[in-house]
Amino acid sequence: MSNAADVMAKARKVTRPTSLEFIEEIFDDFIELHGDRYFADDKAIVGGIASLNGMPVTVIGVQKGRTLEENVRRRFGSPNPDGYRKALRLMKQAEKFNRPVVTLINTSGAYPGIGAEERGQGEAIARCLFETAGIKIPIISIFIGEGGSGGAIALAAGDRVWMLDNGMYAVLSPEGFASILWRNPLRSGEAAELMKITANDLIKNGVIEKIIPEAPEGIENNLKFTTDIIKESLMNEFKVLFALSKEELIEQRHDRFRKFGEFDEGTC
Repeated sequence: MSNAADVMAKARKVTRPTSLEFIEEIFDDFIELHGDRYFADDKAIVGGIASLNGMPVTVIGVQKGRTLEENVRRRFGSPNPDGYRKALRLMKQAEKFNRPVVTLINTSGAYPGIGAEERGQGEAIARCLFETAGIKIPIISIFIGEGGSGGAIALAAGDRVWMLDNGMYAVLSPEGFASILWRNPLRSGEAAELMKITANDLIKNGVIEKIIPEAPEGIENNLKFTTDIIKESLMNEFKVLFALSKEELIEQRHDRFRKFGEFDEGTC
């Protein structure tokens, strides 16, 4: 397999640690909060209040299951609009109490069901992005596995975006890309190379700021190796972000994402 295809396989591996496992290792005293206050509690999104070395934080993650039954209940980590509305509610609550936010992302994309569309899937994602742009507390987003389409970017509009060694981030799945371009989803490995989905590609292109290493023996065999690095990195980065005024924080966040709209005509 190509390097990108190998990364894709590792990012999707069923034994890869879930958001709740990362939360348990990185944070203390996690209290999960439920519901979007509109319709339902989406099990594909977990979130709540925790402590990071004594500092109160809000942590939100896309949650996949460990068993088939749990994956069905959590829709294999594909959130409904209720999940994005829950995430936004928790971020607004964090702003009210001046708690920083950490988001953990591992999703193939938002759930494409009829009910999700009827309840405004696109609007929920757009609202999440729009509101996050103006929230006046530090936000750090971490790709711990797969990041697919708008379902991932809804939780990735932070001041800093990090990715694990074997994470990926794409505008659509490589299988979808291959089906559109070549009418052959079996060419997904080739598509993954073209799409520049890996952490190394993304940091070169300025999409992410930091790559978090994984243990050589595999993250599923040594999660602590990675979570210790994440924990120290979060504490150091939040000190930097909290040193900024609210106005500076928002301006830098806006500048971070505006740069993706700036193209050199010679490269188009």
